[in-house]
Amino acid sequence: MLDIRLPDIDGYEVCRRLRSHRRTAHIPIIFLTEKRDRVDKLAGLQLGVVDYITKPFDIQELRLRVRNALQRADTASQFNPITELPEGDLVDERLAHMLKTDDWAVLVVSVDGLEAFRADFGFKAADDVLRAVSKIARDSASDASAGDRFVGHLTPGALLVVTTLAHVDAVAAHIEALACETGADLYPLSDQEKALRAMRDNRLHVTVNRVTSQDGDFAGLDDLKDRLARAG
Repeated sequence: MLDIRLPDIDGYEVCRRLRSHRRTAHIPIIFLTEKRDRVDKLAGLQLGVVDYITKPFDIQELRLRVRNALQRADTASQFNPITELPEGDLVDERLAHMLKTDDWAVLVVSVDGLEAFRADFGFKAADDVLRAVSKIARDSASDASAGDRFVGHLTPGALLVVTTLAHVDAVAAHIEALACETGADLYPLSDQEKALRAMRDNRLHVTVNRVTSQDGDFAGLDDLKDRLARAG
């Protein structure tokens, strides 16, 4: 909760700074202020605040609005803010359901060298790479022949694609082919000389590994996730 009238910088500027940093960009912000003019409210909403409450306020209404904002934020947190793919509990639910069947395969799609790439080119360029690879995974899994498919995050930097034993080879080959075709496009053009050196050094490399229902018995979800992590 943030007031607009503050002693050093105003609430608008605090909000702008929070929104400009990756780690704080998705924190829900509620303005709680005595400024009730329409222009003030519009200025706050344009900055992406989730609610705008004017003083005096009803404490019970405030509690409900805060609760609603937290619930919306919790729902949003189940999707990766960069790729908009499911992660966390949504992925766990899908994997747990999958384990009840006998015909499944999971591809782990990782980008080797992403941390070094981020250090060289910055967070935005690294996020663009992750978005591009997630699109490759989605496009490959959306093929009509991919069977019962699901794409999500194993970790913030690694994706998983759930498909069937009959289609896993085709989906893996599609991902590898698309990754090869678009490899040069993953490097930013802002510094061409630096990007060319990175390409020559093969700084980024998309790897695709698999775990399937034929790989033996799994003790449960934690055992499966451990094997997926080792596969990645």
